[in-house]
Amino acid sequence: MIFSITEKNTDSLYNLAFALSMITIAYNVIEGIVSVYFGIEDETLALFGFGLDSFVEVLSGIGIAHMILKIKKNPSHQPDTFEKTALRITGISFYILAVSIFIGILINLYTGSKPVTTFAGIIITLLSLISMYFLIYFKLKAGRLLKNDAIIADANCTKACLYLSGIVFLSSVTYEITGFPYVDAAGSLGVVYYAAKEGKESFDKIKGKSCGCDESHCSAS
Repeated sequence: MIFSITEKNTDSLYNLAFALSMITIAYNVIEGIVSVYFGIEDETLALFGFGLDSFVEVLSGIGIAHMILKIKKNPSHQPDTFEKTALRITGISFYILAVSIFIGILINLYTGSKPVTTFAGIIITLLSLISMYFLIYFKLKAGRLLKNDAIIADANCTKACLYLSGIVFLSSVTYEITGFPYVDAAGSLGVVYYAAKEGKESFDKIKGKSCGCDESHCSAS
């Protein structure tokens, strides 16, 4: 059982960390497909960008899963070529996403486009908030018991997804209640901010920072 894991059961903890990374990947794939579909259907740029962000998170998740398997075999494992390539692709993808969504915001503001509804966005991001909360909890549990900074950093990265879900959730609720046309643009700016932030963190990791997603605890390796 997950709740009975102890410090002595190292293999189980690494298996838990790997399982959580796979769950994160699968969840982001589903979330991305659903969010992009309803983002287009409901003409909400914030939800559409949220969905694209989920797809980029999949790339990051693959690198993390690879890293956990390597650390399980060798606790002193250093980032290899695969991980650095995954981080580089992820970082570039986040930057492209940030620029694309920002251009979309400008176009929508110029044309006066606004969502048909943001109800789907409310449901999707609410589910994401709940899911990310539990993923963070168990990732931190495994990382702290293993005293592994990389797994703890992964949990901190998931916090960025939690915060982004919160921003899009609030913008979706506000728009659904008020119909104020600029709320979707505000939510989209949240996507731009976190996409750019995660892009920077991906390149920071390549340069040798030990955590990346929690800058207050970063150090050069």
